[in-house]
Amino acid sequence: MDIQTKAKSLRKQQTDAERLLWRQLRDRRFAGYKFRRQVAIGHYIADFVCLKYLLIVEVDGGQHLEQRRYDETRTRYLESQGFRVMRFWNNEVLGNIAGVLDALTLALSRRER
Repeated sequence: MDIQTKAKSLRKQQTDAERLLWRQLRDRRFAGYKFRRQVAIGHYIADFVCLKYLLIVEVDGGQHLEQRRYDETRTRYLESQGFRVMRFWNNEVLGNIAGVLDALTLALSRRER
C-alpha cells in the first residue's frame, strides 16, 4: 500500500481521541488555524498538521509504548524537515481537551513569532 492510500485509510479509521480533536481543529475552528489530518510527510504520516506554522500534533495510544524507538526516529526526521512535533496520549485528549487546546495555542503563538 502506498503512503497516500494508507493516509486515506487512516482518515476513515480515526480513534475516538483523534475524532474529538479533529472536531476542534477542522474548518479553521481552532483560532482560525488551518489543520489537515493524516498527512504524508516523507515516508511518515502525521495525525494532524498545521502546514503554515509547521506544527504536527500526534495522538498516541498504548501501542506507542512499545514502539518508542520508531517514534523517536520519526520525530527526528520530522524535526529535520522544520516541524515541531507535539504528542498527546489518547486519555489526555479525551479527558482534558481544553488543556490540549491550550498547549496548542501556546505552541502556535510561539511558531507565529
